[in-house]
Amino acid sequence: MTLDEVVRRVDDLGCRLVELTGGEPLLQPEAPDLMRALLERGYEVLLETGGSLPIEGVPVGVRRIVDVKCPGSGESSRNRWENLDALREGDELKFVIAGRDDYEWAARLVRERALHERTTVLFSAVHGGLPSGRLAGWVLDDALPVRVQVQMHKVLWPDRLRGV
Repeated sequence: MTLDEVVRRVDDLGCRLVELTGGEPLLQPEAPDLMRALLERGYEVLLETGGSLPIEGVPVGVRRIVDVKCPGSGESSRNRWENLDALREGDELKFVIAGRDDYEWAARLVRERALHERTTVLFSAVHGGLPSGRLAGWVLDDALPVRVQVQMHKVLWPDRLRGV
């Protein structure tokens, strides 16, 4: 599909909020152009990125939701730490927590870098692994300034890996 065809498909949906996600949108060279086109048409645009690629080239006006990979994911070596310094107002950081070790690691990072003072910080429990209530209890016990969320797409569409 061309960029114009994608924008027309989005127009046909009638929704004013668009989120680019799935895999890694920033691997697509046309992603910044698509985000710009959507912004120009008045859409609210969100980008959910895995956090391993630079976010500086994302157009101003796009809310960037940046994953910080915890050690339990096996992908923490892919974190691009420079992205933490590139955060803008309205951006969010998301940590998916597999267990107590991940929680301690993420909480330490939030506190040491004062991330909660610069952006919204989200903690999610690994779906089907760590119970969300347990994660929420740890956050409450520590008075950690983060929001606990559920991976809603996994609750609503548990049997679908794509297209949600």
